[in-house]
Amino acid sequence: MEEDERRLVLGVTRSANDNAWRERLSASENRAALAIAQSHGLPDVLARVMAARGVSPETAAEFLEPSIKSLMPDPSGLVDMDRAVSRVADAVQSGKKIAIFGDYDVDGATSSAVFAKYLQWLGLDPVIHIPDRIIEGYGPNGPAIENLCAGGAELLVTLDCGSTSFEAFEVASKLDLDVVVIDHHQVGESLPDVSALVNPNRQDDLSGQGHLAAVGVTFLFLVGLNRELRRRGAFQTRPQPDLMTLLDLVALGTVCDVVPLKGLNRAYVTRGLTVMHRRANYGLTALSDVARVSGKPAPYHLGFLIGPRINAGGRIGDAALGARLLTTEDPHEARTIAARLDQLNSERQAMEAVMLEQAGAEAAMAIETRDPAVLLTGSEDWHPGIVGLIASRLKEAHRRPAFAIAYDASGKGTGSGRSIQGVDLGKAVRQAVENGLLEKGGGHAMAAGLTVRREKAADLEAFFNETLAEAVEVAASKRDLSIDAALTGTGATLDLLELLEKAGPYGAGHSEPVFAFPSHRVSFADVVGNGHVRATLAAGDGSTLKSICFKAADKPHGQMLLEGRGKSLHVAGTLSIDTWQGSPKVQLRILDVADPQKSRL
Repeated sequence: MEEDERRLVLGVTRSANDNAWRERLSASENRAALAIAQSHGLPDVLARVMAARGVSPETAAEFLEPSIKSLMPDPSGLVDMDRAVSRVADAVQSGKKIAIFGDYDVDGATSSAVFAKYLQWLGLDPVIHIPDRIIEGYGPNGPAIENLCAGGAELLVTLDCGSTSFEAFEVASKLDLDVVVIDHHQVGESLPDVSALVNPNRQDDLSGQGHLAAVGVTFLFLVGLNRELRRRGAFQTRPQPDLMTLLDLVALGTVCDVVPLKGLNRAYVTRGLTVMHRRANYGLTALSDVARVSGKPAPYHLGFLIGPRINAGGRIGDAALGARLLTTEDPHEARTIAARLDQLNSERQAMEAVMLEQAGAEAAMAIETRDPAVLLTGSEDWHPGIVGLIASRLKEAHRRPAFAIAYDASGKGTGSGRSIQGVDLGKAVRQAVENGLLEKGGGHAMAAGLTVRREKAADLEAFFNETLAEAVEVAASKRDLSIDAALTGTGATLDLLELLEKAGPYGAGHSEPVFAFPSHRVSFADVVGNGHVRATLAAGDGSTLKSICFKAADKPHGQMLLEGRGKSLHVAGTLSIDTWQGSPKVQLRILDVADPQKSRL
């Protein structure tokens, strides 16, 4: 077998979702798993999970005990970091009024909250400005900077934005307002003229920290600032801030910005989840309660329950609510804001359902008539704060990059795009800007935003087809589901989940283990809630496994479960703990299903 060839699991070449099931481990990773198990005395299943995620026998011990101290780089290794630290330290020691300008998503809210809480510990009273997504758009803008300056701001620090804000910072320069930028977005060679611009993704930065979310870069900045203030003797008469207590916010921003949970990011989240479990942050506690988060917090709770509620403020309500919630020291205010965000999230869900139905119909028509490599959908009736969610749903449904665009009455569209692995959407959008097809745009490989005139939408689609068709075809052809190991219902125990936690937390770039359950009988299956399929699987020895298949009632794998009552099916999914109605139980989240009689082609 070739080194990169992965064997089929249970012989499944075509599942309900048209996937081939393949062993996640390559031949070399299988050998590494064996070495990890033997040299460290670890169970085979844990060793397999670790090896499949790039862990070697030499790094296994450090991986199992991720330490921020050992993984934290010297902040000074980032370009402009020392300049940023020095400028902010000067402002802190002279009691200057510092204004924080953050992005309107979770990463921006947590970055702003982390920095603001640190300054508050030092006795300062910073002002936080989060732009209105509809009125102000993304990033710093002239009017907002003028207002902050009029309010007494003497230093502006932008977080999770600012790397391309040339015009806005020209306004700041005319007002003699110094600017420090802390960001992580991809940028070109040209940078705005500011006091310091810290961004591990700027082209002259060789620190290797480009995988960090903005909140991770902000925390790294605070480590450097704390060190500089300590060197200057700032803590001789006051206690030094405990930065580690901020890691719950760092974990939240890291998970919600979908950066890879490797290295320092994984350490941030591991330690941050422990801090969050203490429920010391009033805002996070209140939001966890309204989101009905039970048990120990996990990345799933952050990414799918807490994060969307904070984002709801920026999407359809008051963008500043998230940062206010995360910085408040008033439990009553925390509960009030959390309730408002929960309400906004429900309203967002209702809007999303209507928009998704319309976008789905438009996408289906486009695929039937011209089969574009990149889907472009849009409407004058859509809310611009929700287009990113629609693009994500279209991408998942059609396995190709997708954009959803909200047009105003003048024909100006604000759009958001999501890509598939192997297709750099951000690069294509930046090229479209240079070609004059877009008024503005940018982003990452997997997500991008743009502003386009409706009359140029057809030309934009043609450009994407020409530029990305080959990459999309290659990426879409890789319809594999990676399986870590095969189990039976008997083997899916709480002890196994406790074991697997040692290789977590799981998230982007560090995926949850997926297990295949061969020939389990579907003893029960029915639709519950909002299109979910709940099922009970029975193993040959009589043991049963409770399962849930989210939003799958109308999907091929959900249909196969519903039609397979009493039949034996191969089932694949991830394991979690269900604490509903008291005692914890193992639950399988079903990702795919295969008929043993029809899955071999």
